[in-house]
Amino acid sequence: MNNLFDSIIQKDKELLVFLNNLGSEQWDSFWLLITNQFNWTPLFLLIFYLVIKSFGWKKGGFVILALIVLVAFSDQFVNLIKNSTARLRPNNDPEIQHLLSILKRPQSFSFISGHATTSTFFSVFVIFLLREKYKFIYLILFFPLIFAYSRLYLGVHFPIDISSGIVTGILLANMYFFLFKKVEKKLFV
Repeated sequence: MNNLFDSIIQKDKELLVFLNNLGSEQWDSFWLLITNQFNWTPLFLLIFYLVIKSFGWKKGGFVILALIVLVAFSDQFVNLIKNSTARLRPNNDPEIQHLLSILKRPQSFSFISGHATTSTFFSVFVIFLLREKYKFIYLILFFPLIFAYSRLYLGVHFPIDISSGIVTGILLANMYFFLFKKVEKKLFV
């Protein structure tokens, strides 16, 4: 069983080296821009606008508060997992760091990707909220995909970190939406 786990980790490293080396210097600044969550502020403002437009100020304010709590919870949840697993980031992994194009050098742990988890959690929850009102809302799925890929490009996460973060984000969004609907029913019926 240990050999299987070691084999999966080795394949994960090889896949990252391959994907990371597809990049070129001319795209570096673009991916550095993409990976910064503050550069996504126009998307978040659009979501807040659609929420207020769809639900009004009172219920919309509750939804926005729920989104803020979602991000805070996701951040803490991811940190708990990262600190429990303590997997080195690719940029700090002595076995492969010399094979990577590294544009950022975070020192925290790698598994699971906070970018992938939180952006997926946020996006799927927003889809659950707004899918009946705006068919185009499914386009928000490009956000976590592009956001998460930037972490591979920059050499700061492994593919397993990203894929596990996406799956975790989907699961958390489903559970959170279920709880949200229960609280909403008590507050707004």
